[in-house]
Amino acid sequence: VEVKIEVVIPEKERSKEEMSPNGKASPLIYKVNGTARHYHLEEHQIASNPYHNPKDVVEASVCHVKDLENGQMREVDLGCGKALLIKESGEFHAVGHKCPHYGAPLVKGVLSKGRVRCPWHGACFNIGTGDIEDFPGLDSLPRFQVKIEKEKVYIRASKQALQTQRRTKMMAKCISLSNYNLSSTNVLIIGAGAAGLVCAETLRQEGFSDRIVMCTMDRHLPYDRPKLSKSMDSHPEQIALRPKEFFCTYDIEVLTEMQVAAVDVKSKIAVFKDGFKMEYNKLLIATGNTPKTLSCKGKEMENVFNIRTPEDANRVVKLATSKNVVIVGASFLGMEVAAYLAERAHSVSLVELEHVPFKKFFGERVGRAVMKMFENNRVKFYMQTEVSELREQEGKLKEVVLKSGKVLRADVCVVGVGAVPATGFLKQSGINIDSKGFIVVNKMMQTNIPGVFAAGDAVTFPLALRNNKKVNVPHWQMAHMHGRIAALNMLAHGTEISTVPYLWTAMFGKSIRYAGHGEGFDDVVIQGDLDELKFVAFYTKSDEVVAVASMNYDPIVSKVAEVLAAGRTIRKRDVDAVVFLSFRTGDMSWLTGKGT
Repeated sequence: VEVKIEVVIPEKERSKEEMSPNGKASPLIYKVNGTARHYHLEEHQIASNPYHNPKDVVEASVCHVKDLENGQMREVDLGCGKALLIKESGEFHAVGHKCPHYGAPLVKGVLSKGRVRCPWHGACFNIGTGDIEDFPGLDSLPRFQVKIEKEKVYIRASKQALQTQRRTKMMAKCISLSNYNLSSTNVLIIGAGAAGLVCAETLRQEGFSDRIVMCTMDRHLPYDRPKLSKSMDSHPEQIALRPKEFFCTYDIEVLTEMQVAAVDVKSKIAVFKDGFKMEYNKLLIATGNTPKTLSCKGKEMENVFNIRTPEDANRVVKLATSKNVVIVGASFLGMEVAAYLAERAHSVSLVELEHVPFKKFFGERVGRAVMKMFENNRVKFYMQTEVSELREQEGKLKEVVLKSGKVLRADVCVVGVGAVPATGFLKQSGINIDSKGFIVVNKMMQTNIPGVFAAGDAVTFPLALRNNKKVNVPHWQMAHMHGRIAALNMLAHGTEISTVPYLWTAMFGKSIRYAGHGEGFDDVVIQGDLDELKFVAFYTKSDEVVAVASMNYDPIVSKVAEVLAAGRTIRKRDVDAVVFLSFRTGDMSWLTGKGT
């Protein structure tokens, strides 16, 4: 039997001109003062034939049908690119072999019940359609047709799809923008991070063809904010989630440098700081967090930074090169910044209230192992103390004084002491805000006000994994899923959130993966070698595994995430078996529930 795979080519790439699908002009763009320009747009059709050039199509025999057992995956070479061949329930499927998020090899991921999960960051893709079903990332996989002839497997694919390894799902376009009132929109999205963008894209993917407006205080279109502390010299265009042309093509209007000052939920009006008002039908609040600042003397001095924008990160790198850097707070941001600057700065000092980094999140033993890695890379820790004063000399930061009495030389200070939800503008709105400032939503990301949804770092929501306990999970992956669930329920789909939280951090070329929700864990079971930084840690509460973290043990975190996503429980006594079956035998029966 031969298996042939035919690539279903994604929608033809758009012209690089700044055009809307409805015409030759860009969509509505607001200036900072609230004035606007409006363009009359026309429709044009999208080409439907996926094979415009037969020379762009390749077909290759990749294996014999008996070469793969059910539940197996294989990365196959078609001569001009690779595909991922999968056999499940007796059927062959073929999709792109790289995760569109960061390019992880999916053959090393987890296959379960019709989807493959990325080994690095947990994104999930349907093996039949290639569609992304869990995040992070925005694009789906290209899907290829498979044919079986004479017991051989053939794949037919376009060279373009093999090279790009990504596919943007089909999206609707606005019916017409020419009839719109400038000060009204069907959907208003406050915030242009991952949650806001995924909401807008999901609406278009589901056929929504009315007006969508996003607004952001930032000067840039949506970008990959987690990269600001991991790759600090990245320019905005390098970390943009979508190019400018994308927003024009799908009529997603983005108002940059526009701040909402208040929301009138009775009149359905958002009031901007400059006085401009916009009516809406549906509202998504996805404003994220605001970094905390220091409260000591000298906190307003130059060269003291919160990393919030690409400009902040770029400026820190420039000023820190061959200079003395002090980082306040051993948070994810603080530790990632320290790791990035360790080889660039003359010295890097890190000040933290706790006695071990990441203690509350990863536990003391893992925290100490990470701390040792940093110390081996010339990062100096000052623990169980805090900053009492920032001193200047000739108008520039010169010293950081600690409450312990230690004085640190400092040319640059980066503050990473946490954040608070950016929800102050909602205090008088009637939207339910908890005591910590988080917006309270249900499983469908709905607030207590009809038509008003919230998503991302600024919300608390019921986490199915923890018996629907209301939690705040400020993870990049979770923000994506929040945005999708909000969009589906704006369209009355009645979809509830059930994803497993997944995060990662990268330091000195090594990554820690983490899945689940370990808040309040009472024990940590560690397999592997912490000194060698090759380990997996299971976080338990009352004998139940509630989270897992690993370093150099891929893809066990993705495997455990898949088990938790299936609603299965892992007990503390099962941990040895999980590790053994995953890495010694390759047996995945424990994941499907068929094994012992």
